[in-house]
Amino acid sequence: MSAPPTTYRVTGRGRNGGAASIRAAEQDIPIDAAWARAEPSSLPGPAELLAAAFAACLLKNMERAATLLPFRYESVEVDVHARRQDAPPRFVELTYEVRVVTDEEPRRLELLHRNLSQFGTIYNTLAAACEVHGTVVAVLPHP
Repeated sequence: MSAPPTTYRVTGRGRNGGAASIRAAEQDIPIDAAWARAEPSSLPGPAELLAAAFAACLLKNMERAATLLPFRYESVEVDVHARRQDAPPRFVELTYEVRVVTDEEPRRLELLHRNLSQFGTIYNTLAAACEVHGTVVAVLPHP
């Protein structure tokens, strides 16, 4: 018997002209919801937010893996590239690189990568809709 689904609630507000914000986990996140803008905005739009959710999923799963495997690491950086098409509008590919400061062996890095791809809710959801692939790279700690 499986557990009931976990639910999440996010709210959004906007004004004519594209000023908008999302409220999630008691935080207000300003976003760019403008349709056409002469100047680029410094705020994230929906595409960047989806790529950010993917990056956050990888980072959260790093903590999960560090606890359950266990996997030793000092720090981690994630770089995500999302590619979309216009007709029909959708993401077609997400690529990522996870750089982990660790002295773990290569086989442990492969195990980590498998865990990141198997147990991420956002990862699995996006992988069902588009191509998702990437690498996990070890960076040796500074002495």
